[in-house]
Amino acid sequence: MPGYLRVTRGLLYARRDLNSLLFCYAPGLLELASRQAARHLARQVTDPQLRRRLTPTFVMGCKRVLLSDDYYPAIARDTVDLVTEPIAEIQPDGIRTADGTFRQVDAIISATGFHATDHPAADLIKGADGRALGEQWRDGGQQAYKGTTVAGFPNMFVMVGPNTGTGTTSMIYMIESQLNYFIDALTVMDRLGLATVEVHRAAMARFNDVLQRRMAKTVWATGCASWYLDSRGRNTTLWPRLGVAFRAITRRFDLDAYRITLRPNVIGATDPARPERW
Repeated sequence: MPGYLRVTRGLLYARRDLNSLLFCYAPGLLELASRQAARHLARQVTDPQLRRRLTPTFVMGCKRVLLSDDYYPAIARDTVDLVTEPIAEIQPDGIRTADGTFRQVDAIISATGFHATDHPAADLIKGADGRALGEQWRDGGQQAYKGTTVAGFPNMFVMVGPNTGTGTTSMIYMIESQLNYFIDALTVMDRLGLATVEVHRAAMARFNDVLQRRMAKTVWATGCASWYLDSRGRNTTLWPRLGVAFRAITRRFDLDAYRITLRPNVIGATDPARPERW
C-alpha cells in the first residue's frame, strides 16, 4: 500500500514523542505511571524484601526507563540473587561486598552507564584559534548551537551533539533533523558563495541559556543521579522538549546566527560579520 510505511513510521514516532509531554512539561503526572508500575511489580514479585530492593526511589523517567516483560520474572527465579550491597573488592575468583560476603563468579559484566558528557574525540578537534574542542567543553561544559555547531569551530557540524539525546523517541529522528540543518547549510553556502560559517558565541549562549531553563522543569532535574549529568550537575545530554520541536528549529539553516567569510572569487567584503543583504 503506497504510503503505508510512512504512516506507520509517523505513528510509531508520535507515540514515543508524546511521552515527552510527561517527561519535559508535566513530570508531576508521572506519579500516576509510577503507581501503575508499582502494582505491576507487586504482581510479578511476591517476596516483599526483593520487591523493596527493586522499587526505585526516584521519579519515573529521571533515569532511563526499562521496557521489558521478562526482567522481574528473571530476577525472581530461585537461581538468581539480587545483591545491592556496594562492591568492596574484586578478587581473581570473585567479588567481596561491603558486608564482608565473598561470592565466586565466572564473569563480571560492567554495565554502569555511558560517558555521554566527555567526548573522547573532542581533544582531537582544533578550532580556528588552535584550541581543542575538548578543552573548551571541559572549561564551560558541553554545549553547541542546536546541538550541531560550536562557536570557534567554523564549518564544523556535529551529529548527535550536546543536548540532542532523547529519553523518549528514537535518535534516528534527531539525526535526520540535524542532517536537514546541515544539508540546508551547504545549500545556502553554495548559493551565496560562502567559504565558512561559524555560529556567533552570543547566539550559542542564548540558545543554551533557554535550553537549561527548560531543562530545570523536566523530570531529569528532579534530583536523581544519572549519566545524563556532567560533573557540574548540568544535563548536557538530553533534549528538553518534544522531538518535533527540534525538527522545527533545524528545518532551515538560520544564517543570521552565524559569522561568515566569502570565497575568494566572490565580489564583496572578505569577512562580513552579518551582511544586511542576507
